[in-house]
Amino acid sequence: MTKRQHILPPSLVPFGVGRDKAAALLDIGATLFDQLVSEGLLPQPRELRGRLVWDVDEIGEFFRRIPHRGDREENPWD
Repeated sequence: MTKRQHILPPSLVPFGVGRDKAAALLDIGATLFDQLVSEGLLPQPRELRGRLVWDVDEIGEFFRRIPHRGDREENPWD
């Protein structure tokens, strides 16, 4: 564990997370996470002195906009 992890209580939800943690929040791999970000289904990161950080609240907002399975009307001929 890093020193940063010992400073904050485990119950405190971070404001921002790196790519791997952002993907883990959605229980998906980093590669799929990258694809969803590039497709605009998930938010772009913020940049802090060269480090990419995703806003946890924004990830939640984007995730809630993704339709539930069966919510989309699908054309059976496609």
